[in-house]
Amino acid sequence: MTTAPGHWSFTRWITMGQLESLQIHHPLFSAKLFLQGAHLIHFSPSGQTNWLWLSETARFETGRAIRGGIPICWPWFGNPDKNPPEVRKRILADSAHGFARTAVWKLEDVRESAHEVEVSLSLDANEDFSHLWTGRSRALLTFNFSNKGLQIALTTTNAGREPLALTQALHTYLPTADIFDTRVRGLDQASYIDTLDNWSTQVQNGPVRFSGETDRIYESGEILRIATPGGIRKLSPSGSDSTVVWNPGPEKAARLSDFPADAWRRMLCVETANCANDYQVLNEGHSYTLAMMLSRG
Repeated sequence: MTTAPGHWSFTRWITMGQLESLQIHHPLFSAKLFLQGAHLIHFSPSGQTNWLWLSETARFETGRAIRGGIPICWPWFGNPDKNPPEVRKRILADSAHGFARTAVWKLEDVRESAHEVEVSLSLDANEDFSHLWTGRSRALLTFNFSNKGLQIALTTTNAGREPLALTQALHTYLPTADIFDTRVRGLDQASYIDTLDNWSTQVQNGPVRFSGETDRIYESGEILRIATPGGIRKLSPSGSDSTVVWNPGPEKAARLSDFPADAWRRMLCVETANCANDYQVLNEGHSYTLAMMLSRG
């Protein structure tokens, strides 16, 4: 059911650092979600640890992207110059991953029940962002939390008169006790772009394993299982034909902000995406939804 803001049963406004957040303490699960970036940093069923990895040195500051959780990469993914021409021509900034992850989103709705909580946030990409991007659109992001898992749906509607091309990703950081004893299953025989090998195209053989820096864009929207020493998580994508698998390795980790030097051993990113050749083009008034569910394996 929907209730007036501030009169929820399980949801509370909390200030963390400089940022406003929604903290959900439900008998079956808990979650923490910032308005800035619509950035989820915590989800766990009752009695379990955080299903998401968050840097121990993450900072919650105005205008600063948070290291960990699930950043929203939108309306472009990665470096602007690595995007398809139709996407790149609209980008006026040189920063990676778009502006949604540091923009302040609007709370649209909170619905609570005995079994789940649903939170909806929106972002109008209008003239306020015209110095960064020449598109016009509206993004609606819906989180559904339950004891079964976490579901996220990102719906983009083209509010302009011309076709709108975009790339995007739900940049999910996952924890592991040992990156060398971690596997991503479900990508066997999928083609991928290895960005560390001159953006060459290769084919995956068996599960994805990690031996150092990894940065790959897989041409796949298949269901994945991430096996770590702590157990298995199932990642089910929707509206996606590209999956990004990333770990910075020791050398890049040392250059990253808000990232302990040895943290690369305890995390990985598996990102539900529309990127590379899997970019989306929306005609006037049309919408597209990218979604994923993270659940027990």
